[in-house]
Amino acid sequence: MKFSETPLKGAFIVDLEKREDDRGYFSRTWCRNEFEPHGIYRLPVQSNMSYNIKAGTMRGMHYQAPPFQESKLIRCIRGSVYDVIIDLRKDSATFMQWFGIELNEENETALFVPEDFAHGFITLKDNSSVMYQVSAFYTPGSERIIRFDDPSFNIQWPLQAAIISDKDKNAPLIMKDHDFNR
Repeated sequence: MKFSETPLKGAFIVDLEKREDDRGYFSRTWCRNEFEPHGIYRLPVQSNMSYNIKAGTMRGMHYQAPPFQESKLIRCIRGSVYDVIIDLRKDSATFMQWFGIELNEENETALFVPEDFAHGFITLKDNSSVMYQVSAFYTPGSERIIRFDDPSFNIQWPLQAAIISDKDKNAPLIMKDHDFNR
């Protein structure tokens, strides 16, 4: 695997190292020995998939509050999504900054999302599927949502959200002094 750190420290773009032959290719998508040198020690305990029927489907921005934080390895296995993360670590030089990247079935790129980052995406194509490897079990009472269009972050989405859950659409706006640990 090839790791490239994003502008948000601790978040990585992870590209496959393919071993190709006339059958196609083989590649690792997770290897503890390759992730640990990048400071990634928590192992996946859960794997999730999101299937999205229409382009313009918005999911996010979600995170889990302490002590149930989770890191994620996100990969789009069908279609295309614009994936966004927000750094919510108060002691970070990039606190409240966001990073976005297109993940799709052609580039097969993954995004590693550290703990204490919000995550979400918008689908760029119909019938898009996203796989998540997650380091902690989902804890419903600790889920938090940041509104995808919160002006505090000014995320530059590549298209307007056409389909969004009421929960995501009605999430409150964040104030600059918000405590993300609640």
